[in-house]
Amino acid sequence: MKNKVLIVDDEKNIRLTLKTALSKAGYEVETAVNGEDGLTKLKGEEIPVVLLDMKMPGMDGIQFLKEVTEKDIATKVIMITGYGSVETAVETLKLGAVDYLRKPFKPEEIISIVEDVFERHEMENSEKEVESFEDYIMLAKNAINKRNFSKAKEMLQEATSVNSEKPEPFNLLGIIYEMQHKQAEAMKMYRAALALDPGYKPANDNIERAGESIGSIDLDNVNFGDDKEEE
Repeated sequence: MKNKVLIVDDEKNIRLTLKTALSKAGYEVETAVNGEDGLTKLKGEEIPVVLLDMKMPGMDGIQFLKEVTEKDIATKVIMITGYGSVETAVETLKLGAVDYLRKPFKPEEIISIVEDVFERHEMENSEKEVESFEDYIMLAKNAINKRNFSKAKEMLQEATSVNSEKPEPFNLLGIIYEMQHKQAEAMKMYRAALALDPGYKPANDNIERAGESIGSIDLDNVNFGDDKEEE
């Protein structure tokens, strides 16, 4: 099973729709019929993501969100709204929600927004534990695969600050520049990696491949340096 999600909505059909879509996607799903019930479940166990209806009898979504913020409950809230305007939904972001979902919605929209929030949650947790050169390189590779190049560059800069003698950051920078169609910059980075370590195979592989195939880049043929080199 994937991570757990709590659905807080007074409408049975909405709860069922959300639960069905997320369960099929592999998530473990809890449901609550109102804000009070939802808060009780959050206090009883750790649930990383909450899908929260804005309009409910008793404690509404806004009050629920305020309670979560004031009590410093560690969860990410996605607000569900079928009422009011986009401005109203955006206002909930200022109160601490991480995103919002407007009714009516499709199952793929639900899954996409939940996956995105979990990815952000996991990235934040990973970064809190980052200490080593290898950690920064791993985060950079993850960011490259998601085409978040600014984040990848930030992680590579951190890696270089930890150890400026390693070729890996320059090899990965070369890959980023290739993906951005900046061939000259890519080749400079691969050469910089080889200047630090002339025997570094990933940079050698990439500089040969890049020289032969100008234009589009196939990530399946790129050497990210995942295989450990033999001494």
